[in-house]
Amino acid sequence: MGLAATAGTGALAACSAETATAPTATPSSAVPILASTTASSLPPQDVSAPYTPPPGRAPGRAHAVGRQVLQFQREDRSLPTTVWYPAEGPVPATPEPADDAAPARGRFPLVLFSHGLTAQPGDYAAMLARWAQAGFVVAGPTYPRTSYGAADFYALDIVNQPADASFVIDSLLATTGPLRAIIDTDRIAAAGHSAGGITTAGLFSAHRDERLKAGMVLAGTDFQGAAFTGPPAAMLFVHGRKDNTVAYRAGHAVFAAVPWSRAMLTITDGGHVTGAADFEATTGTSTEFFRWALYGDAAAKARLPQAAATGEVATLESGL
Repeated sequence: MGLAATAGTGALAACSAETATAPTATPSSAVPILASTTASSLPPQDVSAPYTPPPGRAPGRAHAVGRQVLQFQREDRSLPTTVWYPAEGPVPATPEPADDAAPARGRFPLVLFSHGLTAQPGDYAAMLARWAQAGFVVAGPTYPRTSYGAADFYALDIVNQPADASFVIDSLLATTGPLRAIIDTDRIAAAGHSAGGITTAGLFSAHRDERLKAGMVLAGTDFQGAAFTGPPAAMLFVHGRKDNTVAYRAGHAVFAAVPWSRAMLTITDGGHVTGAADFEATTGTSTEFFRWALYGDAAAKARLPQAAATGEVATLESGL
């Protein structure tokens, strides 16, 4: 399940199907992760616990985007974290993050984003900056053993990443200064691609972080076959039908196993990596989803079908 990062304009980076270097003996705890990339074992569930966000309204204007890199450490695990955030200043047509820009006034939801194998947070900057421009603080940790350039790369270290992700949220909320002041601690979500999608699923199942109100799993599957648990949350899945790394049927099975409000954006001709053709549908749908799930913006929820139809490259299955 090795994944090679590739950057591109108007597309997300990460993750092609190559063989990862790993120890000969595969830990038993990791076996379900490998199996689930082909077919998830989670049984389908009815939506028995819908998620209803407190009513509100997302920002009606775009923001300039700032960027900071924060250094966090969980025991022996270094977790440098890139943060994109709404900032003061003129708003360009395309987000152009400014390092250490002054944060915008107000308080904004936090989205924790997990990268794929052999990727880095910056590989997803095209999408993450768009979220920040729309009024979200987006934090992307670089995981110590699955990121591009890791000195001790080991794909199955995914099993440790949900705990890393929760630690990064803890650390962000424990910091002081202008950036911490704009984070709304009551509106937190998690998202991730491929191995990061598996990590995200873990945050709603085996390692449930009950602070999370919403999650987005992009080209991912379940975490060790663990069922979703804890308080209701809203979940969005995005998956290409022609994904040869994490099978579409595996991703759809996980979507169908969520007992809360859920939606799935299926990219008709999509593979494992978001490309230029489906970038706008993926980014627009995810932005409207977070506007609804974290801001409680009913108008954003109503715009989801239109966002999903952008470019006529995807279909939306919604149980939100």
